[in-house]
Amino acid sequence: MSEVKGSLKKFYAGFFIVAAALAGGVSYYASSHPDGLEKVAEDKGFLDTAKDSAVANSPLADYGVSGVDNERLSVGLSGLVGILVTALVGILLFNLLKKKS
Repeated sequence: MSEVKGSLKKFYAGFFIVAAALAGGVSYYASSHPDGLEKVAEDKGFLDTAKDSAVANSPLADYGVSGVDNERLSVGLSGLVGILVTALVGILLFNLLKKKS
């Protein structure tokens, strides 16, 4: 049983490292291209009429971290924060469901 737990820990660690590398490094190249909705608005010519959302001034708005001037670092940090938050929510939900059963 301990071999399985050790294998799972290695798998999760490897998965997290790959996800962090993608979020921290590759996300910079993906964020320079608009998402689907922005692309359609740009192509159809009404992107300039869009209003900012309620979260436009949030710490992680526009694929970056506010207050970080280096765009590559800002986008990378934003990706890493997203990975960490997603992992924490997943772990919390897993533990809550595990306790109920």
